[in-house]
Amino acid sequence: MAKPTAEVPTSAPLAYRLRPRTLDEFVGQNDIVGPGTTLRTAIEKDELRSAILSGPPGTGKTTLAHVIANVTEAQFVQVNAVTSGVKELKAICAEAEKMLTNLKQRTVLFVDEIHRFNRGQQDALLPSVENGSVILIGATTQNPYFDVNAALISRSQVVLLKPLSIEDLTTILKRALEDERGFDGKLKVDDAVLERIAHIANGDARIALNTLELTAMTAGKKITLANAEKILRQKSLRYDKSGEDHYNVISAFIKSMRGSDPDAALLWMFRILESGEDPRFLFRRMAIFASEDVGNADPRALQFVISAWQAFELVGLPEGEFFLAHACVYVSQAPKSNAITRAMGASKKAIHESPTLEVPNHLRNAPVKGMKQQGYGVDYQYPHNHPGAVVAANYFPIGMQHQNFYEPSDRGFEAEVRDRLRAAKAKIRDSGDVMVATTQEDEGSVGR
Repeated sequence: MAKPTAEVPTSAPLAYRLRPRTLDEFVGQNDIVGPGTTLRTAIEKDELRSAILSGPPGTGKTTLAHVIANVTEAQFVQVNAVTSGVKELKAICAEAEKMLTNLKQRTVLFVDEIHRFNRGQQDALLPSVENGSVILIGATTQNPYFDVNAALISRSQVVLLKPLSIEDLTTILKRALEDERGFDGKLKVDDAVLERIAHIANGDARIALNTLELTAMTAGKKITLANAEKILRQKSLRYDKSGEDHYNVISAFIKSMRGSDPDAALLWMFRILESGEDPRFLFRRMAIFASEDVGNADPRALQFVISAWQAFELVGLPEGEFFLAHACVYVSQAPKSNAITRAMGASKKAIHESPTLEVPNHLRNAPVKGMKQQGYGVDYQYPHNHPGAVVAANYFPIGMQHQNFYEPSDRGFEAEVRDRLRAAKAKIRDSGDVMVATTQEDEGSVGR
């Protein structure tokens, strides 16, 4: 049985006035709350268990919580993580346990922005969530697996809401035009305007409705694309420098470069830039990428990025965007190799797994008289005194066999590196640990 809803003042923003009151009014997220889904069935039967609702702004998290408030027979309590302390939470939980014991009534606690709770605040909820006296509904725009206590996550269903589609947003906008809580049929808007608003809202119903309201206030009762164009010129880009969107978009940027698609890489890069990110952050990522993902397949890639970065520092924005784009296209199209990354990992693993890393005598320097009598530097062969500057020798620690940490790919310049190293290693490792005595000319070169 639906509970009576408080009257919403006509002065409230359109997005607030038009908030759905039932699941039938809820638009989008059909795979989560569509007919027959597990979550919808639990809500309709008032058998909901604790849940964390995660998704970008304007996707329906708070709306879903208010729909639950309207249909549940449980006591519904709403708090905001920014303003609620441990003392208030403990009081709510204590009251919830009394309600369950005395009246057999559960309490649904909706926590908006739950990711802002510190560990102490989240821990205060655990006992009541554990014993079922509190049904927790947390809403967050962040990744709950990063920002919500693992103990709360394990006791809750994590529900991931997606940005709304253009069709979903258009449906919401058309309802706003006809609904009595909205414009009640008194505003005429061209379909092209609704579609344009749906596009610039970037999956956010709140932005779409607020943009429609602003357009109506500015352009009058009959809105065409021509008289609304100034208002609709700027697209809203969702990008939180410290949140999940930041990591998702950066991941798309890097993976596009790694996948050798400069067009996609440019798109993601300029989305990041136009969202207010420091261009130097992008240069840092490309410099890392030039070594991590290009490496010796094109040794010029790192030089290229650094040169573009230096040019940017001299020129600044907006012309500096040319250097960002130039570097982005170069590393995207460059041949790729992660051989350096693999070599780093393999060498570090060998260090941790080796019981000792003792330097062999023939690799030790002998700068002080008496060291050579102890064997330091003896049998070292100075490569420059031999054909090709390569000799049979063991350069690894005592007791460690020759190992191949760096395995060049067959791409770009690294193919040449691979052939050169194969020839060198065939000679270096030809005779194992057998050393030829040093010549007189070698002695002055020991330790170089």
